[in-house]
Amino acid sequence: MKALYFSTFGSSEVLRYGELPKPKLGEQEVLVQTEYIGLNFADIYRRRGTYHIEKHSPYINGYEGAGTIVDASSSELKALVDKKVLFVDVPFANAEFVAVPVEKLIFLPDRIGMKEAATIGLQGLTADFLAHDLGNNAPGNQVFITGISGGVGQLLSQILIADGVRVFGSASTKEKQEIALSLGVEEVFSSRETDWQAANNNRFDTVFDGVGKTLESSIELLHNRGKVIFFGMAGGNPPAIDLVDMLAHSKSILTGDLWDYLSSFEEREKRSQRLFSYLINNKIVIHEPTIFSLKDGKTAHEYLESGKNIGKVLLKTKEK
Repeated sequence: MKALYFSTFGSSEVLRYGELPKPKLGEQEVLVQTEYIGLNFADIYRRRGTYHIEKHSPYINGYEGAGTIVDASSSELKALVDKKVLFVDVPFANAEFVAVPVEKLIFLPDRIGMKEAATIGLQGLTADFLAHDLGNNAPGNQVFITGISGGVGQLLSQILIADGVRVFGSASTKEKQEIALSLGVEEVFSSRETDWQAANNNRFDTVFDGVGKTLESSIELLHNRGKVIFFGMAGGNPPAIDLVDMLAHSKSILTGDLWDYLSSFEEREKRSQRLFSYLINNKIVIHEPTIFSLKDGKTAHEYLESGKNIGKVLLKTKEK
């Protein structure tokens, strides 16, 4: 099979594309022929050697993809052949074929295509988890999302708006601000400026912070009894926080890991169907992903690292 792989950690220069053996199926696994593979910043960290990656010789990056089941490890599972599926936490995804445990399969409704599934997959399930497990906002609440034009931010804002929540946020460029506004966000501020902050302090019920280094300003944006949902460090590690000061203002920080919630096949099915329903009912608009051929994986990594992307970056395995 064709795969994108590397033998040593480093820059995008370490990436190679070529033939590797197909994976061998273990018990309760199916073989998925991938069509689209999600490229995430965690994959950049894995390539650099600063983030956990499954042992393999050579290394095969990637954990997320959409494709078709073409084989199974038992006669009982053969009935799943030809099913269209998504997976979001299975290693060695940067390849034409991936061995996927049955419990980690997400079956696609007829109205959800492969490209849509790969575009919305991991970021969409993350947004759903943030909105419905951690945020739990009521209609009419005012929330703020840092980095609102990113993959998670775009989907989270639309889910919240569909749930009746008033959404505001920050983005780095005029283009990214306009994208958020086009999705129904009420107001988007420049993340490169601070003159808007003072007028908006003590305003919001919830702030969703996936930037990290902005945590102090996110806390200031909360009114008393508000909460920050801390879910990432895209902009750098968060500063130390004075918990006594937070106590004095009845503010709180809530965080969590999606994988503690995607704990079974049933949880994946319930959450993915809820997510897909927003898409099927036209409550979510997906920004067209940037697509690279798997053989051009080096260029895709460089593009993602440049910060130029708006929305999802996908790798496509099938050539026209």
